Amino acid sequence: MIYLDLLIGFLKVGLFAFGGAYGAIPLIRDVVLSYGWISDEMLAYMIAVSESTPGPIMVNLATYIGSSQGGLAGALIATAAVVLPSFSIILLLMILLKKLLKNSYVQAVLRGVKPCIIGIILATGIFMILERCIGSFSDVSADLTAIIMTVVLTVIYFASSKLIRKGLSPIGLIGISAVAGIIVYGRI
Repeated sequence: MIYLDLLIGFLKVGLFAFGGAYGAIPLIRDVVLSYGWISDEMLAYMIAVSESTPGPIMVNLATYIGSSQGGLAGALIATAAVVLPSFSIILLLMILLKKLLKNSYVQAVLRGVKPCIIGIILATGIFMILERCIGSFSDVSADLTAIIMTVVLTVIYFASSKLIRKGLSPIGLIGISAVAGIIVYGRI
């Protein structure tokens, strides 16, 4: 039964996640919590780990959750389920609709969707920062260490764009965040 749940759950994520992995985090969160696979706190940790490991975040999360729920078979099923819809859709689009992508109306729709995706990613980031720094919204208790780390990392990111021509790469910021987290929280 868990294999069928993993297949259906991650097919939903794969089918309805638009805007890349960051845009898919709210959907992944809803699916994972509705099935009760892992806690909200554990999901936040796995998002951080998935960002710092090679590969797409959505695939890394699906693999981890599938593995934790159904072993190797669960990992394979969840990973295939999350990848299959986008792979199939892109393949179909490239084969059948190659000329349609050059249409000015289609390009206008794609340009119109972009701000929505940016909003979803921004809202997810703000939610995660508030959840970690302030705590759950029913039990508000500020984590001063998390607030200070968030401010310091934000300053480092924006200061690097002033000091370095291209600014700090996302990989560099993830590395700095990981080292700071290990130093401050003392966990590996």
